[in-house]
Amino acid sequence: MALGSWKSFNFFIVTPVKATDGADNAPPLFEGADITTLTSGSDTLFIGTSLGFVHVVNSAFKIIRSFPTYENDSEHVGSIRHIKQVEGTKLLVTVSEDLSTDPVLKVWALDKTERKTGLPRCQSTVTIQNGRRQFPISAFATTPSLSLVAVGFANGSIVLIRGDLIHDRGSKQRIIFESEEPITNLCFSPPPTTPNAHAHQGGFGPYRHTPAPDGGDTLYVSTIGRILTLITAGKGTGQPRVLESQGCGPGCMKPAIDFSSEEKGLAGEGSDIVVARDDAIYFYGPNGRGACYAYEGPKEMVHIFKNYVALVSPPASQPSTAPKSGGMTRTLKRLVGRGASAAVSEDPFDVTKFTLLDTELKFVAHSERLISGVKQVFSTWGDLFVLTFDGKVHRYHEVSLQEKLGILYARNLYIPAINLAQKAGVGEAKLRTIYRRYADYLYGKGDWDGSMQWYIKAIGKSDGEGVSTVIRKFLDTQRIHNLIEYLEELHMHNIATSDHTTLLLNCYAKLKDIEKLEKFIRVSSGEGLRFDVDTAIAMCRQAGYHEQAVYLAERQGEHEVVVGILVENLGKVDEALGYTKRLEPEIAYSSLMRYARTFLRQVPQQTTDFFIEYYTGRYIARKKEEPGAQTQQQEGRIQSYLNASLLQQLPYMGGGGTAGGTSPNTNASTNATASASPRKISDSAAGDGGAVPLDLPAPYKPPRPRTAFSSFVDHPKEFVEFLENVLETAREGVLGEGDRVDIYTTLFEMYLQRANEAKTTEEKQQWEAKAKGIIEDKETLIDTSNVLLLSHLSNFRDGTVLVREKQGLRFDIFRSCCSAGDTAGAVRALKKYGAEEPQLYVAALSYFTSSPKVLADVGEAELQRVLKVIDEQGLMKPLQVVQTLSTNAVATVGMVKRYLGDTIEKERREIENNRRMIENYKTETEKKKAEIEDLGSKPSVFQSQRCLACSLQLELPTVHFLCKHSFHQRCLNNVDDNPECPTCSASNQTIRTLRKAQDEYADRHEYFNSQLQESRDKFGTISEFFGKGVMAAPPVFN
Repeated sequence: MALGSWKSFNFFIVTPVKATDGADNAPPLFEGADITTLTSGSDTLFIGTSLGFVHVVNSAFKIIRSFPTYENDSEHVGSIRHIKQVEGTKLLVTVSEDLSTDPVLKVWALDKTERKTGLPRCQSTVTIQNGRRQFPISAFATTPSLSLVAVGFANGSIVLIRGDLIHDRGSKQRIIFESEEPITNLCFSPPPTTPNAHAHQGGFGPYRHTPAPDGGDTLYVSTIGRILTLITAGKGTGQPRVLESQGCGPGCMKPAIDFSSEEKGLAGEGSDIVVARDDAIYFYGPNGRGACYAYEGPKEMVHIFKNYVALVSPPASQPSTAPKSGGMTRTLKRLVGRGASAAVSEDPFDVTKFTLLDTELKFVAHSERLISGVKQVFSTWGDLFVLTFDGKVHRYHEVSLQEKLGILYARNLYIPAINLAQKAGVGEAKLRTIYRRYADYLYGKGDWDGSMQWYIKAIGKSDGEGVSTVIRKFLDTQRIHNLIEYLEELHMHNIATSDHTTLLLNCYAKLKDIEKLEKFIRVSSGEGLRFDVDTAIAMCRQAGYHEQAVYLAERQGEHEVVVGILVENLGKVDEALGYTKRLEPEIAYSSLMRYARTFLRQVPQQTTDFFIEYYTGRYIARKKEEPGAQTQQQEGRIQSYLNASLLQQLPYMGGGGTAGGTSPNTNASTNATASASPRKISDSAAGDGGAVPLDLPAPYKPPRPRTAFSSFVDHPKEFVEFLENVLETAREGVLGEGDRVDIYTTLFEMYLQRANEAKTTEEKQQWEAKAKGIIEDKETLIDTSNVLLLSHLSNFRDGTVLVREKQGLRFDIFRSCCSAGDTAGAVRALKKYGAEEPQLYVAALSYFTSSPKVLADVGEAELQRVLKVIDEQGLMKPLQVVQTLSTNAVATVGMVKRYLGDTIEKERREIENNRRMIENYKTETEKKKAEIEDLGSKPSVFQSQRCLACSLQLELPTVHFLCKHSFHQRCLNNVDDNPECPTCSASNQTIRTLRKAQDEYADRHEYFNSQLQESRDKFGTISEFFGKGVMAAPPVFN
């Protein structure tokens, strides 16, 4: 690119350096001083003069130190032609020359002084030998470590000095190159930023080598006719390699790096040196020419400042330094330092041009015309300085980045502003601000597409303030494509909100761009979701893109949303149920309960099986069938059989064993309905392929059965099937008592409901039989009041009877039959419970004779049987029977004639028996009284000859008792004052005990009252207690 097409800016502030006393003149140091060379380093300026003195200058341009480079006049070797400060050290290198003698190189340690003179210590002195040829030094270069020093002469020879010049441990020098052309510039290759940084550049043949640690492996040489390199190490030392067949003038070749700045300079362009010739600016590396920038015009000097190339162009009236333009004479004068007199032109329009270029960004940072010619260009203290021949010093201070951007903004040069900011390494936030300004500029010009590209680049992770503005600008149907592009980028950067997602999906829907919608959803899902999925799902459902909504919800794990879309939007109830069966237990339960009624309405049997499987703790999440699963169906049959066999041997989750045989009380239920047997549950678990998964059920706690009851509204058949299967689990002890009560109660109610809805008598009897089975089952946990209530509401009298019978309420059963007018039921209840509840006969007598119709239904034979039982068991007195029958005019005398006759005859016999017993008691009493009287008044004769205890012949001493029993005295256990016959003692003791008990009963009136209350024959009870002496008056002792 030609330099003339580069844009020019003013990024530098130029100020003249004035004296410290406030005068407008330059510092006295530069005015009239015969300055031959200068250099900067370590924040200090070093000036060499023609008198051989070195002046050390600070940032205020004051001389802080001066010293001669010779000790006495005899050692004076001329003016200082070259000077260099080793950056980061206190070492200074000076080269003094006088054409009468050989040049002298000295290394000074500025931090060390000589005791005698107080001057800096000279570390080493080297006399540079040019083969005894007295030619001026035209070029000079050193490496940072001073291990190599190259000196070029005007006769075309180059002397390379190698050694330890810092510690004066000796050095060697030799001429490594000779040419017929004067040497104009020397530069060592810069140090690599990393070890072996230049190894990739290779070389040709002998030039291939490893670079030195501090650089200097390659010496760049320029003459007035060539650019070449010399290898300074290895076998190829001194062998030239021509890089360019055109040379350059003195001062027109410099290393492409600013050692005084922390910035990298221009070495990053793959070049080591920069060369300024009349036609262009060239960069060179070890392998040849690099970048090139056309810039027509003579060049007098080049300098690298930070990332800029400083060019000094002589006045147009002065000849070029190039050989072809006839400037050879002037070049030689500059080489020997004789060209200053022609530097100041008398023509005010014939000026020197000073330019600062940014070759990376391709713009002119500063351009200025100087009346006086440029003598030296140096950089230090962060600024660039130009010393002119008239002794003036100009400071060039670079403006801040913000000021540069302001200049570019004012000219609407946003691309250069962006490049400049990127080169300066500003943060992403600052760059996005520039992008947005540029996008606003393009939007104002009507470049919608271009502005959108830069708005997209302005998007950042934390960018939120400008997004709404951009969206509002493009909310127009004509620019909806730009808006879609911007919204997509927001999602790519993960900064899109739910509103952005909604807007993007609305745009897709407005354009009906299904392809982009699919790509947005599926690509984003594959790379990680970059948008609010909930919003996207809602918008897809609203816009009618249900398949996409299902895909998003499934990817996000929103399983309930997937089921909802399949059921509510797509109507794929069967598929929704299948999807629910693939979910984990907790999630599957939520979806099942939410859409249970819909599932039961569309696929009742599959849903019922699912309910049974889940609530019995046997649920196993299915696996989604792969497309190639059908090819493995044949191979899976054997495995499925084995899996089913293994599962049948395992206990169900939460249960103590497998579901064994069916209870006898539920056999009818199993046969009458399509209840889910263990085989059916296995089929359901197997899925469509009929294979039972080998995976065991995931551990989960089945919910309480009553939570599913409301789902089976309007589905009584399926509800009964569900309850019966869950009841099997309840019998295994898995469910708690409360759950079992709920199941039994609800199942009983459903049986009654089904019985009432039955169309045939046989079917009704079957359902009622199941209901009876629940009541009769000993394990049934059902509240009696619930059974009675449900039985009453369903007009199920058998249920009421069974409950009352189970609770021992037999009298209530009979009474309920009588209240209902069920004579046959009353007769059956009497026959069934009469033996256990005799009072039922008393109630039956009243009921049977309550009306002619009841008596006719019962029959006279049954009435006679009731009367017979009442008579046999003494349940009623004859008088009570007569009173009961005479209450109404239903029963006739003829019906009870036999009963009355039998009763009278029985009473007569009983009276006769009582009379005989009275006579017998009287006779026996008289007899006992006579015996007692005889014993008290007459002697007793004992005729017993043997002892009743041992059966031996009686021998004295002998004991005789009045009861006519005789014993040996020795056979008696003890003989006291009141001996008692051992034979009669037991009966006597019984009599005494009875008598004592009678005496005690006489004082226990509460016992008498209780016996009297419980007795059916109260008169007989009174007679009994009277006979026992309870009623007798206590004996009176005088």
